[in-house]
Amino acid sequence: MLLHEDRLFPAEPALRSMARSLYDSVRNLPIVSPHGHTQAAWFARNEPFPNPAMLFVQPDHYVYRMLYSQGVSMESLEIGEQTMKNPRGVWRLFAANYHLFRGTPTRMWLDFAFQELFGFEERLCERNADAYFDRISECLTTEAFLPRALYERFGIEVLATTDSPLDSLEDHAAIRDSGWSGRIVPTFRPDSVVDPEFDGFAARIRELGEKTNEDTGAWKGYLAALRKSRLRFRALGCKATDHGHPTAQTADLSEREAEALYISIVMGKANAAQQEMFRAQMLTEMAKMSLEDGLVMQIHPGSVRNHNRLVYERFGRDTGADIPRATNYVDALRPLLDRVGNEPDLTIILFTLDESAYSRELAPLAGHYPCLRLGPPWWFYDSPEGMMRFRELVTETAGFYNTVGFNDDTRAFLSIPARHDVARRVDCSYLARLVADHRLDEDEAFELAQELTCGLVKKAYRL
Repeated sequence: MLLHEDRLFPAEPALRSMARSLYDSVRNLPIVSPHGHTQAAWFARNEPFPNPAMLFVQPDHYVYRMLYSQGVSMESLEIGEQTMKNPRGVWRLFAANYHLFRGTPTRMWLDFAFQELFGFEERLCERNADAYFDRISECLTTEAFLPRALYERFGIEVLATTDSPLDSLEDHAAIRDSGWSGRIVPTFRPDSVVDPEFDGFAARIRELGEKTNEDTGAWKGYLAALRKSRLRFRALGCKATDHGHPTAQTADLSEREAEALYISIVMGKANAAQQEMFRAQMLTEMAKMSLEDGLVMQIHPGSVRNHNRLVYERFGRDTGADIPRATNYVDALRPLLDRVGNEPDLTIILFTLDESAYSRELAPLAGHYPCLRLGPPWWFYDSPEGMMRFRELVTETAGFYNTVGFNDDTRAFLSIPARHDVARRVDCSYLARLVADHRLDEDEAFELAQELTCGLVKKAYRL
């Protein structure tokens, strides 16, 4: 076996036994994945995945950023290529460097897929790279490994993608019209039409107007276009919006001030401070729209995106060069919270890449404002240690019920069950410790295990 059956459970026998019992009660529950970056086209077309390298290496920035950090070039991994010229060569390079992932959650996710889906018992290395490649390639030609079959095999109940307001959503419509029972829903990610620093922003605003038949040269027309886009998403099952802003800054300008700021933005005359103010205002506008249409709002701040200029220029956005930075929430969110923070019908889920904010800012905020919930450890911290730190730092102030379970936030489809399995094991280990410390009764721990696995996420995302 590549993975021990008791992985991530406490070493102390009594605690391990309790954690195992809790885990056994939730291990086979459905996977609810309310936030991720898989592609709706996979399920609309239901075609075989091309090859192991395009399945495991190319879409997963956790994988190739580690390889790049050790001197493996992006070119040699064929990152960004629509069709790989030498997938076996890329796989061999990955296998030869597999030791780099020792001790990382990535290693656990990969080993889970290798063991549970393809039956491997020997760890991947340079020597067995071809054997791995051949067996996986053979499996990918079978019906059991088509996207829809894997969705069902994984026990997924709902899977959310992340989509631009400019996306046609034709793949989501095709899934709906196909009669397949799988539930793939879009998520409204408006960054490309609310962030003035986004490449081609002005052209995107014009396109938004054309798609919605609204005058996006004017502030009111722009807001109307966004409202129409949100309704189009809702018609295809969308439950949430997602906002990846550099900071958590919000604003609540008067209509006159907002209109004047927008004109500066669309004319390309805004400076950096005005661009930040526009993003801040748009978070508040999106919160107000969520009150109208019921979409849950997710805020993902604190990433300096595309930090490596060379990589960005050669390979584009979202190619593994994003770096966390300190993030303020107390002052930044106050304008938004002054406006809508006491609305019990609004749900805003806060994420962070700044762990120092958990106990100091985020847990106290979520432990007070009716509209706020805390998202799970995300991106750099969706690790066993990160998940345990999260529970330790937020539970004392926000409790369990102001959190929203787990989401995998992945582009790597085959890692989804592995990521959820890690979260279930860590949560059960944390609950076992509370039982051993006589802070929870056993019946409460078993109830909480169910809630942390499925209950809280369904409630938070209105699923």
